[in-house]
Amino acid sequence: MEPLEPAAGPQPGLEHDITGGVATVVIRNPAKRNAMTAGMWRELPVLLDRWAADPAVRAVVLTGAGDTFCAGADIATLTGTDEDSKGLAVAAEDALAAFPKPTLAAIRGYCVGGGCQLAAACDLRFAEEGSRFGVTPARLGVVYSPSSTRRLVELVGPATTKYLLFSAELIDSERALRTGLVDEVLPAGALDGRVAEFTSVLASRSALTQAAAKEFAAGPAAADRVAHWAEQARGSDDEAEGVAAFLQRRPPRFSWAPPAPR
Repeated sequence: MEPLEPAAGPQPGLEHDITGGVATVVIRNPAKRNAMTAGMWRELPVLLDRWAADPAVRAVVLTGAGDTFCAGADIATLTGTDEDSKGLAVAAEDALAAFPKPTLAAIRGYCVGGGCQLAAACDLRFAEEGSRFGVTPARLGVVYSPSSTRRLVELVGPATTKYLLFSAELIDSERALRTGLVDEVLPAGALDGRVAEFTSVLASRSALTQAAAKEFAAGPAAADRVAHWAEQARGSDDEAEGVAAFLQRRPPRFSWAPPAPR
């Protein structure tokens, strides 16, 4: 198990640990509702790169400290041009979306602006009742990035995307569930237990199936990628193990792991 690595003293930062094959990232900046600083935006892709290459990590959970997920970007820490500032958030979001293993956002309280960007870049989103969601560039006159806009459209559809982006209004957890922005809404006090239960299930399933499904779900697959996954399946014992475990009525012991990066 990788030891918990808290931010030093009262400084904002990303806390992270690995338990039972699940890496958890906690956004911590309590003075500003867990707004992401420039350093935090930069750190997230570094963590994800490390965990993408670590076969012990089977899934990632992103959450916020206390009763808030993330209120967006900590504007006071962003320097340089507006484009540079937006670029940090988009790079972190893109790294999260491209991460080759399952990702889940565990949301309490406010999930707004850049926080909603990060949640939307995860594969799944579980929220506590009473959480509030918003995509708020229209309050600042900011042009939302094309990749972020497209990702939101793919998640909730064009009408809800326009509602969120045009108005910058916040929506509640029930509407977020109804529109597809979140996958499950849990009663107060039940979020952590449900996330732990579900990520344990994810860690027990075939990493081969998950990795291929995540890539194919992202868009049309090129012929070489279809061939790649067919080759991975042929070289893996996962299917034979899954069938044998089913017939023997026992939990499967899947063994496929992604090839080490060259």
